[in-house]
This record gives sequence, structure tokens and C-alpha cells, in this order.
Amino acid sequence: MVEGRILKVSGPLVIAEGMREANMFDVVRVGDDRLIGEIIEMHGDRASIQVYEETAGLGRGDRVVSTGAPLSVELGPGLLKNMYDGIQRPLSTMFEKYGPNLIRGIDEPSLSRSATWEFLPAAAPGDLLGPGDLLGYVQETEVIRHAILLPPGMQGRLLSIQPGTYTVTDTVGTLERENGDTVPLTLMQKWPVRIARPYREKLPPTEPMITGQRVIDTLFPIAKGGTACVPGPFGSGKTVVQHQLAKWSDVDIVVYIGCGERGNEMTDVLHEFPELTDPRTGRSIMERTVLIANTSDMPVAAREASIYTGITIAEYFRDMGYSVAVIADSTSRWAEALREMSGRLEEMPGEEGYPAYLTSRLAQFYERAGKVVCLGADGRIGTLSAIGAVSPQGGDISEPVTQATLRIVKVFWGLESSLAYRRHFPAINWLSSYSLYKSRLSDWYTAHISRDWDKQINECNSLLQSENELQEIVKLVGVDALSPTDRLVLETAQSLREDFLQQNAFEDGDSYSSLEKQAALLSLILSFYHKAQRALDEGASVQAIADLPVREKIGRAKSLPDDSYVLRYSEIGREIDAQLAALTAAEEEAI
Repeated sequence: MVEGRILKVSGPLVIAEGMREANMFDVVRVGDDRLIGEIIEMHGDRASIQVYEETAGLGRGDRVVSTGAPLSVELGPGLLKNMYDGIQRPLSTMFEKYGPNLIRGIDEPSLSRSATWEFLPAAAPGDLLGPGDLLGYVQETEVIRHAILLPPGMQGRLLSIQPGTYTVTDTVGTLERENGDTVPLTLMQKWPVRIARPYREKLPPTEPMITGQRVIDTLFPIAKGGTACVPGPFGSGKTVVQHQLAKWSDVDIVVYIGCGERGNEMTDVLHEFPELTDPRTGRSIMERTVLIANTSDMPVAAREASIYTGITIAEYFRDMGYSVAVIADSTSRWAEALREMSGRLEEMPGEEGYPAYLTSRLAQFYERAGKVVCLGADGRIGTLSAIGAVSPQGGDISEPVTQATLRIVKVFWGLESSLAYRRHFPAINWLSSYSLYKSRLSDWYTAHISRDWDKQINECNSLLQSENELQEIVKLVGVDALSPTDRLVLETAQSLREDFLQQNAFEDGDSYSSLEKQAALLSLILSFYHKAQRALDEGASVQAIADLPVREKIGRAKSLPDDSYVLRYSEIGREIDAQLAALTAAEEEAI
């Protein structure tokens, strides 16, 4: 045990002397209250410590004790349905024991030591096991079977293993290592948060992460194992987008990190998530969710740890072969913690005061995403998708955090406040956003959804782009100066925007839209456009086409439930034919 003394306190930064024997990134206990900190810099016998709790009351000469271990998370049954702070202290347990206010220096185990789990072995005595090999299962929730794996770096011959009811610290079996040592095996393992968990091989992502949000799945898809960012100003709907992703994405596990966000937003999450029903299982969505809450009124330094805590928990579930999504809200607040500590350390600042290593730290987070062949003899495949919100001041995406993020991620969902003010949600700008996974996912969409998928998406993009160009002309000379064909383009683009891209998160039939329903709705709108073009050629007027009653039915079609839309869409298609035919016949009679 290494013990030193405080030399200086500067906000969340503590300088301690007498720490020559300590190591970088060791967890330390600071002062009489035993505040949790982490060594982030060493100079001789002086250690710079990032303290994850309020440092008021610390003074020169107070004790600093190193634990000799890096900041690590406990991984095992009990993670799901739980809520942690940035350093994986269980908030619900602390609330029950200590009340609503966080008390400094609490040393509460992350996983309950009293909860018991039914363990079913999948390995047998005498088996030769390597890192990542399956020991057995625990049914953690109704929907998630928790695989108990041999930790990375451990291998040998299994001496014993027994089914039964255990706590996470009980011995469920023993392993004889190659050097003859006997190691007890438990349901829990620990892992340092700053070190990525190992895997056998990284694979290119080839399958979309289906979110049920039409503007995302259709125009700007993210792959399972991919990375995305959601930048936007205050009030543009970042939190709504991320909540929708957490609720509806077709992943097995969601790790939601509230990093520096306002307390009322996290309170909404805590109240809302347990009441949400998973559309795939019909059970509470919390049964496959881990929440990490580090609100803006908590110590700023703990924001930095929360990102690593979340991604490490996500990697643990990925190693079981699950598809996992990490949603960080927001990396801007995390970057502010980096800037705060960099300033306290008196480092040379980069642009806008952020540290020069901002981009590399962001890359270290996002590069832990991916589709991988996990450790273990069965060759299981797991995916980890990372989605980070960015909150640029004033919506200025030219600021350092957004630009550094855009250089790393492959999907950009650019939120725009002008769309949010018009109540167009999700407020993702279809002209500035992009996805670099489109071409890679094209084969999957063509094989599973529609052979005309690429053609329809390209036509949709073309119509929206044409509308943007025509609107500039309309501003100058008015809509009456446009040709009938161009006016039809405007009408169709409006339908695409309002009937397809716009989505109501609070309406049951519209909050989630399956890929099949998305393809059918887009096909319905484009079918009307093509048939209306033919009607124009046959003498029908644009205004008469725009006033057809079937247009309103197309607008309401997006709210139809997934189990009844097919028949109704067919009926609307027939009504389009009938009403356009009647319109064309009336024009011919008039002539």
C-alpha cells in the first residue's frame, strides 16, 4: 500500500507527494472521507489525481492511499435493470441506504453481494478451457441469458463445476492453470475501464441496426457495429432521438450513458424506461438496459469515467455474442471534463481551450465499437454500436468536439433547430446528414426488403434535393412561375417530408416503423408521383392532383399499425389509380 500526502488542491485535481511507488491510473482514496480518485499523471514522487467526488474540505497534508489497482468495473449478473453513477456505484442501492443525497466516500459494491442467481454449467470437469470459453449460464432477466465466460488471460483444465444458486462472489468451480495453480471461478469478473476487452478478429459490419425511425433506416442507416454522432443545438431533439434509439433499436442490450446532462432529463429516463414495453418481447425494456447517470450537477471529473464505464460494460455483453448499443449523451459534456482537467494540469491548450489530445481520446472511445469474432472456441460473433450526441454551443458544428467526432464516425445525423421549431421530428436535416454505410448495407436491404431499394432511395434523395433548389426560385419569382412538372416535384417532396420523414414519437402507430412498412410507405408516395406525372402528361392540372382526397389518406397511412398496414396500403394504391383516372377522364371531357 502506497501512502502519500496532499500538496495542493485545485478543484477536482489533487497533487500528492510521496507516491513514487504508485502507478499511472491507480485508484486512490483521498482524505479522511476516502474520496475516490485516479492517478492521471506522475512526476517523480508527485502524483496528479483526478478526484471523482466533491473535493471541498480537503487540505494540505491530508492522507492519500493508493489501492494498487486501476479503475475497474465489476462484470456479472445484476448489471441489467441497474442504474450506476460514472464510477459504477449503484445509485438505487445508495438511495435506499443513504437517502437522496450522494454522500462522499461511499464504497458500495457495484454488484449486489446478497442477490442469488441460478447457475447452469455448460462445461464439464476435465475440459480444457481458454479465454472466453463458456462456463455456463445465468438467466439474468426473462429476455437475457447471461453467459458466464472464462475471463481473458485465463486458461487451463476445469477441475470442478457445480450447478446451483450462488451469489456473484461464491465459487462455482475451480480451474487448474498450466503452472499447476488452482484458481476459484465465480460469476463475477473485473476489468480496467481504460483497456479495451480483447477479441479474436474484427469484421466489417454488414447488417443494419434497425431503429424504426424512417429518416435513419431509409436515408442514413447505421450498421450493427458502427459509429454515429447526433450533433445539434439546444432544443433540436437530440435527447428524443437517443431515447427513440434506446427504445426501438433491434439490439439485444442497450447501455445508456447520461454524461453531464441535466438532472431532469435523466429523471425522465428513469421514470419512462421501466414503463416502456419492448416491441420484440412485450416485457419492460429495462430487462435489457443498463443506465449510467452522471448529471451536470455531479462532479465534473466523473463524466470522463462514465464514458469508459459504459463502453466496458457494453464490451462485456458483446463478448457473449450479443448485439449491443452504447448511447452517450453527450460527448460534449465529456470533452468539457477533459478541458477542465487539462486546464488544472496547466497543459498547453488546443483550439477553444480543449486539450490537444481531444481527437485521440474520442477515437479511443469510438474505436471500441465494431463487429467482432469473440474470444472462445465457439466462434460467436458480437457487435457493439456506439452513438454519441454532441451539443455544440449555439449549434455551431465547426467547433472542435463536433469536428473531431466527424473525422472518426461513419454516420452523421445533423439536427437542425429550424426543423424542430416547425415541429418536424426527428429534426434530422436530410440535405446535410450522411451515412458511409449505405453502399455496404445495400446488398442486405436488396435481399431482405426490396429489390428496388437503392432505386427508390436515390429517387427520394433526388426529389428532396430538387425541392431545395426549386425553393430558391420560388423565393425570387413565386410558385406560379414554375412549370407543372416542377410544381409536382414540390408537392411530392412535401409529402416525403411530412408523410415519410416526419415521425411522432408519442403516437403508437408512428413511433416505430418496421423496415417493411417503411419500404411500403415510400413506394406508395413514389407510386403516386409517377402516376401523377402520367396524369399531367394527359392534361390534368397540378392543383387538381394536389387536391385529390387520396393525398390525405397517404398522409395518415404512416400511423397505421404494423399488423394492418398491408391491406390498407393496397386499398390506397387502388384509390390513387381510380382518382387519377377519374381526373384524367374529366379533363378529356372538358376538352
